[in-house]
Amino acid sequence: MSESTALLMAERLAEALLVSGNKLVTAESCTGGGIGYVLTSIAGSSQWYERGFITYSNESKQELLGVSHHTLVSHGAVSEQTAAAMAQGAIDNSHADISVAVSGVAGPAGGTKDNPVGSVCFGWSERDGETKTARIVFAGGRQQVREQSILMAIQGLLDVLGNRG
Repeated sequence: MSESTALLMAERLAEALLVSGNKLVTAESCTGGGIGYVLTSIAGSSQWYERGFITYSNESKQELLGVSHHTLVSHGAVSEQTAAAMAQGAIDNSHADISVAVSGVAGPAGGTKDNPVGSVCFGWSERDGETKTARIVFAGGRQQVREQSILMAIQGLLDVLGNRG
């Protein structure tokens, strides 16, 4: 990921959020705050970036975002169900209108048969709206997986805002 690509996408997102009057919250696991870092690199981001949660451990997903123990045990931390719960929990625990959540296996270790290294699950939620999810297996090493995840998270937000009319 070139930093310029991420910043260009983030600037497009900033414009869309300003036009729509919406505020954003992020809930990150494998990206470790990378989405928030890119978004807050833009001057004036306080007008539309409400807050971010870095919930790396399962306990933090439960305590800060309200992800149920049952969801984590039944589906795992890297699942569309957990990403959806994180996205909704971020909305519920903020003053934001739209959220993105990311949980994955960036590597180099930690992969399983069901979730190999590079597996990343996303959730995008709107207050009083639906939650969309996606699961992608990215190629590359830890840094490439994280960078691709940041781009996908931002693109998904642009898609959600674009679908609002």
